[in-house]
Amino acid sequence: MLKTLTISAAAVAGIALAVPATAQDREERAEQAFQELIEGRTAGEPTNCINTFQSRRLRVEENVGLVYERGDTIWVARARNARSLDRWDVPVIERYGSRLCSNDVMRTIDRNSGMFSGVLMLDDFVPYTRADDSADG
Repeated sequence: MLKTLTISAAAVAGIALAVPATAQDREERAEQAFQELIEGRTAGEPTNCINTFQSRRLRVEENVGLVYERGDTIWVARARNARSLDRWDVPVIERYGSRLCSNDVMRTIDRNSGMFSGVLMLDDFVPYTRADDSADG
């Protein structure tokens, strides 16, 4: 009898682990990962456009938006529809000039299937820069 209860408890635990996370759980995990990304950095003045010298530094931050890293600065443009962004999305951007702007036409493509996965609308880019340690001494 005791063996049956132990096996049943283990089976129930396995089933509980297999249940997918809720949308709220995913959003909370994404926000926590974002906070870890900007930890030790100070937010600057938001701007509509940024210079992007190497587009391979641009990536999707799941359930947050687009992130572009250059030197000590991380530029973050939060998506207005962040719930629809996941790690499999690849941004496709139609630029109107040499700079990346939050009002450029953007859509996402699923990395696995190559199929259209959504339209991306962004808020302004916020720079997050590491605090200068030399100011303390």
